[in-house]
Amino acid sequence: MTARRAGTALAGLLVLSSVAGCSLLGPEEQAGPDTDLTMWLVGEDTTPELREYLVQTFEDEHPGATLTIEQQEWGDLVENLTEAVKDPATTPDVVEIGNTQSPTFTTQGAFREISPELYEELGGDKLLQSFVDAGSVDGRHYALPYYFGSRYVFYRKDLWDAAGLEKPETLAEFGESVKALTDDDHAGFAMGGQDWRNGISWVFATGGELAVKEGDRWVSTLSDPETVEGLEMWQDVYENASYLPSTEKDVEYWDFLNDGVEKTVPAAATIMAPAWARWSIGHLVRNDEGELVRDGMKDADTFGIFALPGVDGGIAPVFAGGSNIAVSAASRSPELAEDVLRVVFSDEYQEKLAAAGLGPANEDAQELMKGDTFGRLMVRTATASKLTPPAPGWASIEEAGVYEELFGRIADGGDVASLAQEYDARLTPMLNAPAAADD
Repeated sequence: MTARRAGTALAGLLVLSSVAGCSLLGPEEQAGPDTDLTMWLVGEDTTPELREYLVQTFEDEHPGATLTIEQQEWGDLVENLTEAVKDPATTPDVVEIGNTQSPTFTTQGAFREISPELYEELGGDKLLQSFVDAGSVDGRHYALPYYFGSRYVFYRKDLWDAAGLEKPETLAEFGESVKALTDDDHAGFAMGGQDWRNGISWVFATGGELAVKEGDRWVSTLSDPETVEGLEMWQDVYENASYLPSTEKDVEYWDFLNDGVEKTVPAAATIMAPAWARWSIGHLVRNDEGELVRDGMKDADTFGIFALPGVDGGIAPVFAGGSNIAVSAASRSPELAEDVLRVVFSDEYQEKLAAAGLGPANEDAQELMKGDTFGRLMVRTATASKLTPPAPGWASIEEAGVYEELFGRIADGGDVASLAQEYDARLTPMLNAPAAADD
C-alpha cells in the first residue's frame, strides 16, 4: 500500500471520533448471548494452543456465543483494519495491533475506551507501561499490551574470549569491542544499514528522541544534539564493524552466528535481535522428527547474551516490539468483546504466554520468565525499553519507509546533522496528519 493510500484511508477513521469509547449501537440493540464475535490475530506468534484456549475458555463462559479467530498479516493489517472498523458489519470485535500502529487508530476513535474500572481489573499498573502509553490518549486507555519481545545482544563468546574481550559496560566500549573484532573472516557486528528499529537504541541511549509533542502538535527532533550524537555513534559502529549493505533491513541476523550448513566459520561475532532469536542460534541437532534444527544456544562456551549497555553503564533503552489489543468502537457486542479481554488478561492466559516465550503484559506473569538467563534478560531489557512516538501519523511513516531511507543514507556516510534537518522538515507534517503522508 502506498503512503498516499494509507493516509487517505486513515483519514476516513475521523468519522469514528464521535463514537470513541462507546458502541455504535444503543443498549437495546446489543447482541445477546447467541452471538458470533470475531477476533483478529496477526501473524503466527499466537500459537494454535493459545488460540484454542482463548476460544474454548470464552465459549465455556458464554454458552451460545462463539468466538472466531481470523488471522491477519502484518503487511496488510493497517489497510484492512482501516476499512473494517468503519462498519459494524465488517469490524472485528477484538483486534491485535502492532504497538507502533496503535496511536494511528486510538487517536482517530477506532477503539472503544477501556474504563478505569476495567483497566484495573485487567492488571492496571502491573501492565507493561510503555505499551499502555502507546495505546492511550490524554490519559484514557484504548489499547492494552498483548505481548512483547525485547531486543538484546547475542554474541560468539568464543570469538570475544579469543580476542581478550569481556562484556562491555558502556555503549562506547561496545562500539570499540565490535570494531576490534572485525577482520577478513567476520564482521564484529552484523547490522543492516536500514535497520532503524535496532539503530534507534543509540538515539535513546544518548537521551535523544525521535519526536516530542509541543502543545497539540508533534515535532520531529532528529536534529536535537542528543539525537544527532546517538545517530553518529550508530554510524561509526555500522561503518567500522558491519559488512552488510546499507540497503539491508529485516535481516535474519541469527544465521550470522552459526557454524555449518553453507559456511564453516561465523559471519559475525555479534548481533542484536529479538529475544526469540535464540531458537535459531546454536549447533545443529536432530529433533524428535529427525529434522535438523538449532539447539537454542545450549553451548554456553560458544554462545552468550548481554543487554546493550547504556552510555554511562546499565542498560540502553532498546525498542521493544510486540502487540497491543483493543475492542473496536464499532463492535455490535462490546460487553462480550470486553469479556474476551478478560480471558486474555487472566492469570492462566498470561502464564501460557510466558510459557510460549511471548513476553506477557502482566508483570506477575513476567516473573515466570525469570527461571533462565534468557527470560531474565528479556524482562530486564523490556522494562528499560522505549517505543516510537504515539503520534497519529506514525503508521503512515512506517508504511512509507521513511526511517529506512534515513538510516540507509546515514549508513552511506551522509552528514548526520544535515540529514537530521532535512528529515525533520519532512517528518513533522507526517507525524500530525496521516493524510499528508506524501508531503
